[in-house]
Amino acid sequence: MGNRLHTTSLTGPETAAPAGPGSRIPVVVEAPDPISRAGAASELRRHPVIDLVEDGRPGPGTVALLVNDQLDEGLLTRMRKLVRSDGSRAVLVVGAIRESELLDVVECGVGAIVWRHEATAQRLVRAVVAASRGDGDLPGDLLGRLINRVGTLHRTSAGHSNAPASGLTAREVDVLRLVSEGLDTGEIAGKLAYSERTVKNVLHGITTRLHLRNRAHAVAYALREGYI
Repeated sequence: MGNRLHTTSLTGPETAAPAGPGSRIPVVVEAPDPISRAGAASELRRHPVIDLVEDGRPGPGTVALLVNDQLDEGLLTRMRKLVRSDGSRAVLVVGAIRESELLDVVECGVGAIVWRHEATAQRLVRAVVAASRGDGDLPGDLLGRLINRVGTLHRTSAGHSNAPASGLTAREVDVLRLVSEGLDTGEIAGKLAYSERTVKNVLHGITTRLHLRNRAHAVAYALREGYI
């Protein structure tokens, strides 16, 4: 129970349902060794929402689950290609990430990260569903480290003592602040007295206008630029 208390989602409650009724999520597993790949595939294969693609290539609409002990430049390059060139979504299952690497991961377009020691079938499926929707799903301790990292960059960078004059509206800042606190769409709507559709439109507008890849990337942008 202790581990689960430290796990949170940027976008709301856990769910095991794909975006479209009756649809399944195609998933490709990539790992540096056959045992890790087989283990992750075995955990996912049993879930009805997952369509495990055994010998396929990642592409639009596919979620790539990448398993590794540590982050390195090769893995970062692979994630950038998957998201930016292939049009896939990505979930990173990793043993450790240094604080200095967090923004690199988010800016690759990876919004769902799972610690290897927490990679149960339920946890993996939750991350895959979130990634397939373009949502974020980060461990709570990792989200805290991300915020601390951006705060350190903000304090040590010249010219960042004040929020920028343009880029995000006050309403967008309010929404992203609540996203960063782990509230889901319904909770944000209740806090701000908006409809859920308005909240979704605000987030879609931010990611589209600023060419951000998902909600986690939008939060990182707002933190880096001094909005929140």
